[in-house]
Amino acid sequence: MKVLLKHDVAKLGKAGIVKNVADGYARNYLLTQGLAVLATPGALKQSEALARAEQKRQSHLANEAAGLAEQIKAASLTFRVRAGEAGKLYGSVTASMVADELKRVAGLELDKRKIALREPLRELGAHKVAVHLASDLEPELTVNVVRDDASSSEAAPAATHSESSAA
Repeated sequence: MKVLLKHDVAKLGKAGIVKNVADGYARNYLLTQGLAVLATPGALKQSEALARAEQKRQSHLANEAAGLAEQIKAASLTFRVRAGEAGKLYGSVTASMVADELKRVAGLELDKRKIALREPLRELGAHKVAVHLASDLEPELTVNVVRDDASSSEAAPAATHSESSAA
């Protein structure tokens, strides 16, 4: 089935082009989500105007994303976590935690799916984390994972206190 794309569709094409896709994919996804229309002669006449409108929308989004990218590059997040002697975390730092902390610290609200963590962070240290904003824009954010000294400092005074009371 031939369809005219109204919006950019990942792994399929850009707005304003005609693609030949499977009937089920067109009926069940592209047409119902409003991402495409049937490639009728009337729709083909509108394809150029549709492509220009989508191009204008994409450039506007790219400008917004560029400003957001600068804020993300400037941000540095620090997570205080409990860790073992070898530097392995007892838990992990996930994309959801990074998104929440970014919102709290910098006031930037991002979907956790845009944070490109292949797997959760499970070691102490500084990590570079990419944030997917657009197809060609992925600024990196510095995430510092440091040992939480509060848990070890609470345990140490308790031990010295019990030793002094025993003597």
